[in-house]
Amino acid sequence: MKQATVSVAKYASLVVASIVTLLPIVLIVFGAFKDYQEYVSTNPMTPPRDWLNLDNFATAFADGGMARAFVNTGLILAVAVAGAVLNAAFAAYAIDRFRFPGRRLMLALFLLAALVPEVTTQVATFQLVKALELYNTRGALVLLYMGTGIISIYIFLQFMRAIPRSLDEAAMIDGAGHARIFFRVILPNLKPAIATVVIIRGISMYNEFYLPFLYLSDPEKRPIATSLFAFKGQYGAQWEVICAGVVLTIVPILVLFLFLQKYVYNGFTAGATK
Repeated sequence: MKQATVSVAKYASLVVASIVTLLPIVLIVFGAFKDYQEYVSTNPMTPPRDWLNLDNFATAFADGGMARAFVNTGLILAVAVAGAVLNAAFAAYAIDRFRFPGRRLMLALFLLAALVPEVTTQVATFQLVKALELYNTRGALVLLYMGTGIISIYIFLQFMRAIPRSLDEAAMIDGAGHARIFFRVILPNLKPAIATVVIIRGISMYNEFYLPFLYLSDPEKRPIATSLFAFKGQYGAQWEVICAGVVLTIVPILVLFLFLQKYVYNGFTAGATK
């Protein structure tokens, strides 16, 4: 009886979680296929009358400058993700392979920094970006996104601890320095961790709205997450067009995640057991 109750509670919680997760997406998809009159006159849960109405998608893509925004997003992500991966891998390599005073303190400070709300540091960060003359440039986002996350460091650490130190020693005997050991020995053995970090950080950067909106005042330079703000005005918003734009925004990252999700799960499970 107890086991049956536990099973019922488990599956009930999964159903509730699925509904909570999928309901907003369903409402957005319904709204994307409605025209303005239908959107304001029907219940959000009411399916659209015409599933072939693609006017909102055309408006969102053309008037919202989504093609340009996708290009901006690709450029920013390509540089920022590569930098974030290298930063995290460098940090994990130093923490795992070197013994120096304050090593444990450094890792503890990384954990402490992860607990500090990002918004509380934005005044100082904004002043730093202005001092570097990076405001309203894509370089500001690249620099901020490249900041190493503790989750990325932790993932690399777990994989790096499974790489035998004898490989490092053999490379040193052959005359390799630390830089060559890292790029020729360590990094090739971190491919599952790299794939995991790329997907996690890439999705996070792709969905980021606050930083691009704060640091890029020129709409021509903004990534996809802020392109739909063009349909939000002082006196109202074209919510049906915004819904269509959200669907267009979701599709690329959803397809990418579905193809690469096994690397995320494998990376986390392997990192937890190594």
